[in-house]
Amino acid sequence: MSSRRHSPESSGAGVRPGAESGASGPFVLGVDSGGSGLRVALGVLNRSAAVGTTVCAEPVRTGPAGIDADHLLEQLLPAARLLLERHGSGSAEGFTISSVAIGAAGMATLGGQLRAELPSALEQALGVRLLALAADAVTAYAGAVGQRPGAVVAGGTGMIALGTDLTSWRRADGWGHLLGDSGGGAWIGRAGLDAAMRAHDGRRGGSAPLLARLEAVFGPAQELPGLLYPRTDRAAVLASFAPEVAVCAGHDPVSAGILREAAGHIAAAAAAVCPKAGADDEPCEVALTGGLFRMGDPLLVPLREELSRQVPQARPVPGSGDPLAGALSIAQALATGDLRLPRHPTLLHVPGEGPGKEPGQAPG
Repeated sequence: MSSRRHSPESSGAGVRPGAESGASGPFVLGVDSGGSGLRVALGVLNRSAAVGTTVCAEPVRTGPAGIDADHLLEQLLPAARLLLERHGSGSAEGFTISSVAIGAAGMATLGGQLRAELPSALEQALGVRLLALAADAVTAYAGAVGQRPGAVVAGGTGMIALGTDLTSWRRADGWGHLLGDSGGGAWIGRAGLDAAMRAHDGRRGGSAPLLARLEAVFGPAQELPGLLYPRTDRAAVLASFAPEVAVCAGHDPVSAGILREAAGHIAAAAAAVCPKAGADDEPCEVALTGGLFRMGDPLLVPLREELSRQVPQARPVPGSGDPLAGALSIAQALATGDLRLPRHPTLLHVPGEGPGKEPGQAPG
């Protein structure tokens, strides 16, 4: 590991006060690593709320070996020490961090270096002996549903659904905008731009309102390929047009149809992962989390209809927490020996646990 470390301030971080300062511990850390940066929450055992949080604005790099463990540590370690100093009676020395839970976008497919290097690095730097490494869909699940059977649909630029009966995980989609993420922000934005370009050409299926919004946002339609194709963040650019589809849906049948089709894809993913109804025929809690659902009724109304049709046992619930809250709750449960979510080699890995602790495997 590199010895170079950045303070949270130099990385654009800010410390937000929590419910309590001067806490005595023992402490736990929850970490959420995503496309917008690294967020860290400090908690105290047996208290659900964080005592302090900080944000490192620079996203953790991804390279040929996957998510860069060294870059993550360069941000996490100073952030953890700063939180301890601010909320742990004034000094990071002498305090015990009982457990750390790290949720990261791409953990399932790109987290090999994190799983190989973080256990020993965090034990050496912070004395951490209990560590959970989770996919961000798992921390989103923990934040939204807790440790109960159910399902979560996490929608943003992409779209992934994850469900569990507390024995194993089931995953649907989350394969990226070229292979899937059907119904997510990039999918909706691309469908909207396709309809706009059809209107520009005079082809069937075109939408004049979407063409007008394309030109207002991006400029002349014929110049869009040159603006879009060279971009390395094409998925985000496509997703940026999804709110325009929602705005047009109230008066444009093509836009409304795009959102109805997106709702069908999202409900299909939820149906694939929702646990079967038990003997008591209890409904399956399905939590909807992520910025996609801030579109409101243009998407949510057809989505509720599709869930009722495709997943009649589903009971949609609002997400009660975000992935950072979920990571902190996993760290709390791990520290108290009460982590009931199923282990999985890539979705929820707890280094050092024996085979008997890894009951669940997700398909695909």
